[in-house]
Amino acid sequence: MSRFMNVCALSFKVLILPLYIAEHVGLLAFFKRVFPMIQYKATDWYNNKMNDKKRELFRNLERFQPSKGSLRILEVGCGSGANFEHYPTGSKITCTDPNQHFKKYLEKSMEKNEHLVYDSFIVASGENLQGVEDSSVDAVVCTLVLCSVKDTNKVLQEARRVLRPGGAFFFLEHVVSDPSTWAYFFQHVLAPLWYFFGDGCEVTRATWKHIEAAGFSDVKLHHIQAPLFFMLKPHIVGHAVK
Repeated sequence: MSRFMNVCALSFKVLILPLYIAEHVGLLAFFKRVFPMIQYKATDWYNNKMNDKKRELFRNLERFQPSKGSLRILEVGCGSGANFEHYPTGSKITCTDPNQHFKKYLEKSMEKNEHLVYDSFIVASGENLQGVEDSSVDAVVCTLVLCSVKDTNKVLQEARRVLRPGGAFFFLEHVVSDPSTWAYFFQHVLAPLWYFFGDGCEVTRATWKHIEAAGFSDVKLHHIQAPLFFMLKPHIVGHAVK
């Protein structure tokens, strides 16, 4: 099936060649403005599907709250603030995202979640969190982000840098399917098209390998099948302690 899959993937890339050209010359830049609206509208749908998984994941945040002061959370690739409802009351939130056009949707989520304290919104990629000091947060949250970053290892290095000793990196990410499945086949064949309409999202990443090799002292990682479209069913969820 591998050879057939490669031929199909190549053929599909040829068909969408105009999109590659449009991206190269900057004609797709407008999508950066449109994508935040699309994601904001899709947030309720995803949260309804994944509510139990998110609640179970973020229940562990309180374990990392310092004995004095508020729990300090840095959310990398915060988007429109889809995770805010699950954070413990009084948590101090710093948000980062490379797309500045998420800000107005982020503010809407802030208004809905007054149980939190919002520190700042920093326009920055996950690979370069220079606006965040070393060892300054108790938890870093990253959900549906590592599928689209340019350098997964660098993002994880930055997460470890800004975490205090004993702090934790929380993640929920869709990943590549098992090679023996048809989902794996379609993930690879449709990957080029998905990349454009998912704002750089790649459905063929084995993200768990990067997390396990990132140098955390303890990694709690689980593979799950999410109740989603078949190409997005494979997920990993868990947290890793610095």
